[in-house]
Formats: sequence, structure tokens, C-alpha cells
Amino acid sequence: MTQQKKKQLPVWQESILLVATAMVMAVIVKTFFLQAFYIPSESMEPTMLVDDKILVQKVSYWGGDVERGDIVVFDDPGGWLNEQDSRRASNPIQKSLETIGLFPTGGHLIKRVIGVGGDEIACCTNGRLTINGKEITEPYVLDETATKDQDFKVKVPKGHLWVMGDNRGNSSDSRAHLGDPGGGFISDDRVVGKAWFRVWPLGRAGFIKEPETFDANLDR
Repeated sequence: MTQQKKKQLPVWQESILLVATAMVMAVIVKTFFLQAFYIPSESMEPTMLVDDKILVQKVSYWGGDVERGDIVVFDDPGGWLNEQDSRRASNPIQKSLETIGLFPTGGHLIKRVIGVGGDEIACCTNGRLTINGKEITEPYVLDETATKDQDFKVKVPKGHLWVMGDNRGNSSDSRAHLGDPGGGFISDDRVVGKAWFRVWPLGRAGFIKEPETFDANLDR
């Protein structure tokens, strides 16, 4: 007795199934692995330029292990963004693309992690930041002289981060929110992920490298 052939779906049903499967996979990728973002301001120059499109990878932070020197995308802790910077997808097509990670998501910030829980960050010794009493050199900063514009000394609470933009003269970062209820710190759980790959513009596409600044032992 010959085995009956498995009945094939009509082409239109197969097409719908393939599209639905692709969308589900895209949502899974966005939720657990990668997400697209754009750079909205000059605060991370020269490392990131306005309208750069980047991919943020989330795998590294499944355990919440954020490290000094990481460039991270995080949810607004509250009051860090104005209404324009908080803009999100504005029409059904953009919202659909945002859901699957193909439309850059708004309502987030991107900064470099300078201190993690337990660190003491101070400014400035010889015009440079210190982490736990140790001076650091920051070749990624647009203008190092702008770093010393504001003196401060803070201790980062456990489970929190101290973040700063690379464009120190034009970055509303932890320094600008010292007087806020949160003291300028952001909670680890607000971090979406780590800037991993620049996809646009093509001439600058590539993996986002970490500086050697934070390779040294900066612990107490």
C-alpha cells in the first residue's frame, strides 16, 4: 500500500505562514538578542555621530553584568529626556517595524559607563576623572578639557551606574542630574543593552570597540 502524499498548503497560505514565522523570529531576536537604535544627539561624539544607526546586543547583560567603559542604551530614568527626544513611532507602519526591531526605538539614552556599584568617581585631578582614586586617560572624549568644568565626588550605589557622554561639553548625563532625586545614577535594570555594531552609515559600519582605558585594575 503506497503512503499518501502529505497535502500541501496553498501558496497564499504558505506565504502568510512564512511571514508570520519571520515576524515571530524577529520579535524573539529583538526581545532577547539584538535591537536597533539611532543616535539622536551630539552627546557621544566623536564615538557616535547624530543619526548613526546601531545594533545593541542584550546577551551580555542577561546576568546584569554591566562593565566600566561599556556604551549602553538605557530607558529614561525620568526627566532626562525632553518631549522631542522621547518621540516614538508615530504611525502603524513605524510601530510594526519598531515591534520587530526594524524602526529605531525612541525614549532611550546612550552613554558610556564610567562607574559601577561601589565605585567612587571624582572630578578632577589634573583635569582627569578618577575612579577609586586612580586617574584615567580618556582618548575617546571629544574635548578632555571640558571634563573638568564641573567638580564632583560621588559613590555609586550598589545596583546602579554612573554614566557620561564622550562629548563632555554637550552631554546631559549623570553630572547634570546630581541634584535630582536619583542623584544622577541609573539603575542596572534600566539598561537595554550594549552598543555592539554600527550599521549606518556604511562608510563607518563595523563593531564598536572598547577603549583600553578600563583594562587596568580600577577596583579598590
